[in-house]
Amino acid sequence: MLYPFADFGDTVSVLPANETMRKGLETLAADQDGDNSLVTYFELARVMERASRRFSGLLRAELTKLGVDDIGPAQAMVLLAIGDAELSVGELLDRGHYVGSNISYYLKQLADGDYIDRIASQRDKRSARIRLSVKGRQVCAGLREAAKGYERALSHGEQDRRNLETAFQTLHRLELVWGNAARYGI
Repeated sequence: MLYPFADFGDTVSVLPANETMRKGLETLAADQDGDNSLVTYFELARVMERASRRFSGLLRAELTKLGVDDIGPAQAMVLLAIGDAELSVGELLDRGHYVGSNISYYLKQLADGDYIDRIASQRDKRSARIRLSVKGRQVCAGLREAAKGYERALSHGEQDRRNLETAFQTLHRLELVWGNAARYGI
């Protein structure tokens, strides 16, 4: 059993060939002992979390190659989320799913490092619009160029591109389902 300390009730498992079925933990544990390999959503979440850590490490290495040592992967992701747009903090929160206190800290660091420009609103001096500075655009361009290299290394044809699209759609659907389940229950 994967998590003997927890009772998850029915577990939804993803089977090969895009088949899904609902099983109790007893059946799932029996299948894991046999030759039928199942991937549960909990195992998927663990892989996603490890992949996220690896991606942060990759971003940190790319930032170092670019000579950027005053911001980290989280701030780099904020820069990429801003992109070519001019956004309010609220729009950035919606776009990136950041926690308000975190984004305030990240934006202060980015502003202190001259990666973003804050433009005060003419109507309400308490609010501001945010856009990338020249320095921020350069960092984003460097990260996008590095990403192209990784995409070339990982993508060996149309099937790999379709697999990437399928993975994205699946993860996006999980994000929506898990978010709604957390808010409203199942």
